[in-house]
Amino acid sequence: MKTKYFNDAIIGNKNLTASYNKEGELLRIFDFKTEKQYVDFFETGIKVNDSNLIYTHKDINNTYKQKYIEDTNVLLTEIKNTYFNIKIVQTDFICINNDVLIKRYAFTNKNKVDLDLKFLIHSKLHSGENNFIGAKVTKEVLTQYCHEYNFNIFSNKSKIHSHQINDTKNNITTGEISDKDYIGMSSDSSIIYDLGIIKPDEKKTIDILININDMKLQENEEEISRIIKIDTVKEQAKVASYWKKYLKKHNTIELKEIKTMFDKKMEQIYKRSILLFPLLSNNFTGGMIASMEIDEQLSKCGRYAYCWPRDAVFITKALDILEMGKETEKFYKNFCKKTQSDNGMWEQRFYTDGKLAPCWGYQIDETASVVFGVYSHYEIKKEKKFLKDTLKMCEKATKFLKKYIKDVIEEKNKMHVSYDLWEMHEGIHLYSLSSIFGAFSSMNKIYDEIYNEYEKNRIKQEKIRKEKKELEELLVCIKKYILENLYDNNQKSFVRNIDEKNMDISILGAVTPFNVFTPKESKIINTAQKIDLTLRTYTGGYKRFENDNYMDGNPWTIATLWMALYHIEKGEKKKAKECLSFVIKTASENGLISEQINNDTLKPEWVIGLGWAHAMYIMVLEKLYKN
Repeated sequence: MKTKYFNDAIIGNKNLTASYNKEGELLRIFDFKTEKQYVDFFETGIKVNDSNLIYTHKDINNTYKQKYIEDTNVLLTEIKNTYFNIKIVQTDFICINNDVLIKRYAFTNKNKVDLDLKFLIHSKLHSGENNFIGAKVTKEVLTQYCHEYNFNIFSNKSKIHSHQINDTKNNITTGEISDKDYIGMSSDSSIIYDLGIIKPDEKKTIDILININDMKLQENEEEISRIIKIDTVKEQAKVASYWKKYLKKHNTIELKEIKTMFDKKMEQIYKRSILLFPLLSNNFTGGMIASMEIDEQLSKCGRYAYCWPRDAVFITKALDILEMGKETEKFYKNFCKKTQSDNGMWEQRFYTDGKLAPCWGYQIDETASVVFGVYSHYEIKKEKKFLKDTLKMCEKATKFLKKYIKDVIEEKNKMHVSYDLWEMHEGIHLYSLSSIFGAFSSMNKIYDEIYNEYEKNRIKQEKIRKEKKELEELLVCIKKYILENLYDNNQKSFVRNIDEKNMDISILGAVTPFNVFTPKESKIINTAQKIDLTLRTYTGGYKRFENDNYMDGNPWTIATLWMALYHIEKGEKKKAKECLSFVIKTASENGLISEQINNDTLKPEWVIGLGWAHAMYIMVLEKLYKN
């Protein structure tokens, strides 16, 4: 299996999301309908005259430039091979109304002599005992298939020159492949298209189409016959138009006076955030992956293409700012209802179809965040029907949270210990308690809003009054517990959990978003100053917590944006903009925010296109710039 860590660019439609590295190599195709990521590798290259294979995405003589067509999810990668003086412009996009990935390659001969050009594709899919991949070449189509799906690769105009089903890896570097078999049991196979002689300054183009479906043999052939008729040039125009209209519709902050390069980068990230969120969302269920998948071999992490309820709640806040309220409601009314346990809690993470994903514990703030998020959405839309539709769900969650908080305060220790939001420490955490405080406060506000809706149901109103009273008492208890157990009088600051006296950026959650304390209280000011002394790096970025060793303990964009939100709450916009500046300066060339930043190079160090980070970016922009 090929090791792949960085997704430098992401494209997609409502069903499929694909990612690329900065050299234009297709890394992954994720299907929200099936929750599958199909591609192990998809490598392309050219053979020029009698040369060996020249990979388009990795050759010592290649140079690269990559960008999106402005305001779209259409990706352009410009490749120049300086040895043969060939210019390649690669265009990638996924159709809006068809689940078809189109890859256009335009080759221009910048040499002074004729060049004989062949184009090669070497594709390998993930294969296993329960997902055994075979391949066949018929009717100008390479179909890699298993019991569950067909992965079709074909051109709408060019014919396959030669193919190899088996043992491609043994001779692919020569640029010559051949096979007597049209069908075989191999997870990786290859095809060649002969583009012929390209004269100096002449350009030739080939379109490669990838379609994935679960159809039977004859149906699959009929589907290919339908797709092959697509006018790919018109389709690209449709895709570009769709995303430009989408961006215009959701451009609610409208940044003004874009003059400097810094301003342009800020706007680029803002627009890319709007265009990214739908590519992380399951259009059917409302579930949202944290990011496009990385590290399938689990060499450095537990993978990312899952839905953490907490992360999704942060994202829904950004969706509401961008007037994507329908997507927010689908998350709460569909996905959250589908994934809630009978006892009222939410587990650590899920597939976006609602099935439980691999977990290693639970985090109590996942459950608290959902209740908090429900009321946050109501504050934007002011639709009481939404509150009534989610009331039972929130009441079940609140019941579980009450049981948990009483277990903590009364020191019964009967419930399973919870992880913190970083999933690295089990115990009692300030952020977790703050999230419960936020959930109880939100539940009380929900009751205030819907109380009169039950004026003909006195039993329900009486129950609400009793619930409110109990929640108000618990709010007092939680705040008291935090002050007595999570504030260190010696260092005059709050601490991350009851076992350690360390600083953690998530302590600020007690101010924003959960409002346990106000930003100008002396204990909070002292804590923020201690965070500056311990977590702020010399580059201006913030680490998550002291002694963080995950991926060598880099500054995190989430942590830095959290500090920006705190400064905004405190009325210190200049300091907030300094934090925002760090995130803007360290975003990728394509405008994607990464999870972490290398403190020496100021380049993305891990997970590029993190939904949570883009959500907090939108939250900061909204507070700083929206009129």
